[in-house]
Amino acid sequence: MDANKPVEISAEITPNPHTLKFNVNQALMASGSLNYPDKEKAKGVLLPERLFEIHHVIGVLIGRSFITVTKSPDAEWQPLVAPITETLKTLLGSGQILFPKTAEISGAEKTESSAADQEIEKKIQEILNNEIRPAVAMDGGDITFYGYENGVVTLHLQGSCSSCPSSIMTLKMGVENRLKQSIPEIKEVVQV
Repeated sequence: MDANKPVEISAEITPNPHTLKFNVNQALMASGSLNYPDKEKAKGVLLPERLFEIHHVIGVLIGRSFITVTKSPDAEWQPLVAPITETLKTLLGSGQILFPKTAEISGAEKTESSAADQEIEKKIQEILNNEIRPAVAMDGGDITFYGYENGVVTLHLQGSCSSCPSSIMTLKMGVENRLKQSIPEIKEVVQV
């Protein structure tokens, strides 16, 4: 973050009514995302920890130049936007270390893959990183690759995508169709 540049934040609706995307005018990380789906996962990480202190905040995703915040379904956005925005402005302008500087890599344990499967995994990663993840990030979410085995691709939807009413359609109609189009060995895409 550029300490000389004032922090500007704008809230943007996402397809998920319980999630808002807070765009920041500066890069937060070079690539990837950090997902904090609950208070426990945020322990010891300043930015999400402070956001979880705001009543009704139940999820935080930090992306390249945005922070996606998920609220509890019974809460309204109107009383939450101002405290979230102020917390973000204060922390982002503080110069403190707010979160790890490297994005988490998908959490699946690596198993031995055949050379053919490794080539398929490489193609999947290329399509995800170059086409799908940037599109999903526009809506305040992210998708991480967990694995490929016997024609099945396993992915994890995060941020606004994790509990969005249209997440199954995004996964099946969008991601699955796009991957099958380029990689005929793929039979199905599922979420962990």
